[in-house]
Amino acid sequence: MANRTDPLAKSIRGTNPQNLVEKIVRSKIYQNTYWKEQCFGLTAETLVDKAMELDHVGGTHGGNRKPTPFMCLVMKMLQIQPEKDIVVEFIKNEDYKYVRILGAFYLRLTGTDTDIYLYLEPLYNDYRKLRQKKQDGQFLLTHVDEFIDELLTKDYSCDIALPRIKKRWNLENVGALEPRRSALEEDFEEEEEKEEDEMDVDVDEHEKDYRGRSPVRDRDRRRESHRHRDRDYDRDYDYDRDYDRERGRGRDRDRDRDSYRDRDRDRDRDRDRDRDRYRIRDEKDYSRDRERDRRDRDRGRRRSRSRSRSRSKDRKDRDGDRKRYGRSSSPKRHGDEENGARDESKKKKKKEKKEKEEKKDDGTDHPDPEIAEANRVRASLGLKPLKL
Repeated sequence: MANRTDPLAKSIRGTNPQNLVEKIVRSKIYQNTYWKEQCFGLTAETLVDKAMELDHVGGTHGGNRKPTPFMCLVMKMLQIQPEKDIVVEFIKNEDYKYVRILGAFYLRLTGTDTDIYLYLEPLYNDYRKLRQKKQDGQFLLTHVDEFIDELLTKDYSCDIALPRIKKRWNLENVGALEPRRSALEEDFEEEEEKEEDEMDVDVDEHEKDYRGRSPVRDRDRRRESHRHRDRDYDRDYDYDRDYDRERGRGRDRDRDRDSYRDRDRDRDRDRDRDRDRYRIRDEKDYSRDRERDRRDRDRGRRRSRSRSRSRSKDRKDRDGDRKRYGRSSSPKRHGDEENGARDESKKKKKKEKKEKEEKKDDGTDHPDPEIAEANRVRASLGLKPLKL
């Protein structure tokens, strides 16, 4: 509830007045001890006492971006929204400079463009010193007029984005403001009036000649005629100077054209030189590549020749081993020959066994010679043997 805007407060530039301060800075102010202890329950009347206690201005400082008491009081003014007369009294206060700066900063945030120029420009004549706290916590010595110039010309001040305002000459064009007059112009006008009065006194006191004219006035008349003559001379001199300037422009144009032509010629020469350099470099690269390919081919030819020599040597060694031992040096081939001989012996035995069985089956080996003879005859005829 303590951080809420006054229900009777009007919206500023279409938003809540407290939203003119960025959300991060606003949250830092709400968490600050000075805001909780010193700004709680302040009104437009009691705010003046706290403003009179200020001894420096600034936004936030330190690593955790701690807000200054000046920024807390600006936030409180945005929350309670004091009347315009109170803010103007703050600005017109000449005894307490920080009260004046507080009112000027609040008016810069919430006032109209015309009021801002109308009430802040007279503060350019205030040259009192101010202590401003920077972001690193160090104090910087500045002046009231410098701070006002920052409010009128900069986009940021005290870590707050200032609302945009129209330029002064635009307001003068539409008639919202009168042309600004410096305070020094009055001093200049007073000095000019004094000089004119002194000149009139000198003319009255000076004696006149026989024609009844004052020599001072004659001197002024001669000075005026010389001024007209000098003006005519200046006009002729300006015409001659313009003519010379035009001739100089023509010469400069010709010189520029020649310089462009020389520049183009230099560019073509550089392009040809670069082309020759690239061609020479390409020829060198081509010859270097050919030499590298030739070396690679020779190296490959020598490697293949050495490989063929090693193969022929290995073949000769194997042939010598066969001649020496009378058989193949390969254990696998020797084993194949032994397996073949073993298979042939097995086939021979099977054949002999089969023949014996056939002999036994035809009955020719019967113990009775007659039966054996009869079986032999029957076997020749293709008949079955007798088994008795």
